[in-house]
Amino acid sequence: MFVILVYDAGLERVGKFHKVCKKYLVWVQRSVFEGEITLADYERLLFELEEVMDKERDSILVYKFRTKKYYKRESIGVEAPSSEDFIL
Repeated sequence: MFVILVYDAGLERVGKFHKVCKKYLVWVQRSVFEGEITLADYERLLFELEEVMDKERDSILVYKFRTKKYYKRESIGVEAPSSEDFIL
């Protein structure tokens, strides 16, 4: 499946959220990640995020698509560099 994940976390947890998401998805912009993911990895991702998050203050939004075929992203203004832009 293809997902877009957006999180809002307290400053003390932002780095942990970022680190977990980066293991499974592509960083797009600030607290936004996207990418193809298996159901098993999706469940692991959510489990790891729930371990880090403060459910009283943090939030996670996930938009799920069956495939990337039905997904179109438009960008206006300066594009933030994503991890796909860096070639080693």
